[in-house]
Amino acid sequence: MTRRTDREAEREALRAVLAAERESTSGRVADLSRSLDDIVEAAALEVPDDEHDPEGHTIGFERAQVAALLEAARAHLAEVDGAAARLEAGAYGDCGRCGRPITYERLLARPTAQACVACASARAPGQGRVRTRPGSRAAEV
Repeated sequence: MTRRTDREAEREALRAVLAAERESTSGRVADLSRSLDDIVEAAALEVPDDEHDPEGHTIGFERAQVAALLEAARAHLAEVDGAAARLEAGAYGDCGRCGRPITYERLLARPTAQACVACASARAPGQGRVRTRPGSRAAEV
């Protein structure tokens, strides 16, 4: 009975973590959307003079940077929503590679994790891990 109660408590805690992550990420998406709109609006108000405009590259870089951050935030929001859906469906917390449970601690640290630590640490075939020893150079394992 205690085991069931512990699992239910963990599930509620993870639900709260996912809700907080969604709220935070939604706020970041809104902020970045406003920033991008402001950059686009400011650029539209100025006459482009690419040849002599010292700010031209800065504005373009800033727009690209904010657009990339916005894309990443939207992708993370989709991951959070997917994790919440898996939680409600009862499939949350199972490794997508090996099927073993993902530890509660890992899910607290990375609520959108879909792989256990062992599978997440595994490299694709042909990609060795770099091993270093104090005083030695890196060696491919």
